[in-house]
This record gives sequence, C-alpha cells and structure tokens, in this order.
Amino acid sequence: MGETRPFDRHVAETDVERVDRGVRTSRRDDLAVEEPLEIRVDGEALAVTMRTPGEDEELAAGFLAGESLIHGREDIVSVSPTADLAANVVEVTTVSGLRRDAGAERRFYLSSSCGVCGKGALEFIRQAAPPSEPQMISSAVVLAAPTRLREAQASFARTGGLHATALFTAEGDQVAVREDVGRHNAFDKAVGSLLLAGRFPLPGVFACLSGRASFELVQKASLAGLGGIVAVGAPSTLAVDLARERGMLLCGFVRGESFNVYSAAERLVS
Repeated sequence: MGETRPFDRHVAETDVERVDRGVRTSRRDDLAVEEPLEIRVDGEALAVTMRTPGEDEELAAGFLAGESLIHGREDIVSVSPTADLAANVVEVTTVSGLRRDAGAERRFYLSSSCGVCGKGALEFIRQAAPPSEPQMISSAVVLAAPTRLREAQASFARTGGLHATALFTAEGDQVAVREDVGRHNAFDKAVGSLLLAGRFPLPGVFACLSGRASFELVQKASLAGLGGIVAVGAPSTLAVDLARERGMLLCGFVRGESFNVYSAAERLVS
C-alpha cells in the first residue's frame, strides 16, 4: 500500500483495500492527521501532546489555562511557532513566568486520548476553581447543540477520526468550534481561541462535546468558568462527581429528542 500523503492540516490520504461482501477493491481513503506538538513556555519544554496540526497557538493557550498556569490573555506576551521544527513546536512567553507550586517542576506527556486525570488532579481542581456561576439553559438549546456541532465538523465528515468541541452561549449562539484527534486538544483549542481574543474566563458559555464527558474535560471546563457541558456520549463517574461539586450543568447521551441530566438539573429550563 502507498504512504499517507497530507491533503491539508487536518486530513491526509492513503491507499486502502476495501472488502465488501467478499469483494476486494483498491481505493483512496482520508485519515485524520496526528503529529506531536511540543509546548515550550519561557524557553523551557513543558508538554508534548499528540494533536491534529493547526490552531497550535490556541491549543497551547488553552492547555496552560486548563492547568491553571495562566489566568487570561494578559498573562501571555506572545505565542508562536518556533524557528526550529516550526510545524511541531510552539513557544509561549509569559509576563512573569508560570504560576507553579513552590519548587515544583511540572512536565506533561499527553496522548491523543487522555489528558490529566486522577485523585491528585481532582483535589487540585477543588482548590483552584470557584463554583460555576448560575446559568439557565433551555432543553431546546441542549438538543440543538450536537447537530450544530456536527454540521461544523468538516474534517470529521471526511475522516470519521476527529473529536470536536463547540462553545455556545446560553441562548444557543455558537462562539467557537475546533476539531482534533484528541478530545482534550479540541477543547483546549476552542477555549484558547477565545482566550487569545481576550475573552477568559467564560461565564455564560457551555461546551458541546462530540464524544464522552471525561473527568479532565469537566476539570478544564471548571477552570475556564464554563456553566456546563453537553455531551453526545456518556460521562464518567469522576466527571459526574466533579460537575456536582462545581455546580455545573452536565448532560450526556444528547441524541435525537432525549438526553440525561447528571448534574445541576435546576439550571435546565424545559
């Protein structure tokens, strides 16, 4: 079979054999692009994540905000690809250095499937993030969000291999949508796009996820000040626990005309 060849930042092409009812045929197929990105902060390597190329500056900003290492656009002097390996290294310069715990050296390796997780992170978020601000969302807005997200997933329509996050106002206005092979990367890119535009934190905004609602995404949403999460898939136990701790609206299995409410049902308007 032939090698994969990049088509654009998100999609590559490759040769495959298609087997259908015992008949084998050769064809071209689209794949989601996955490449490593190193995030450097103030000259030091901080994290490596497997991501879909594109919106790397937004990804870096959203990641730092999701780790509570920056608290807004005012903390960033600049964010840009570096001269060396420009496509796969992004450099962030902060105003006064990262907000680190005293004496702590933090390094991260993130796969395209999992971000930070575990009891330590759960304790951290409880200390770092205030309760979610009250936000009323109608059932109609919740039900419409996944359809509007799917309509904006151009690369997923070609590959079937990308997660996505869209950010909506409580009234249902879409303010950002990003795709990536990593669900946490898609989330970071969406949040980072608004942060770099000077909008952070994000009260009065909720996230719609193309897949499941995991703990690390609820954690990131809490640090971003979001009012809730609407997910096409299922939440995990830790995700539900943290959403209830933060008072965030958490909806799962949002498909067709139905969904489950796992947290803050009082914020839902029928």
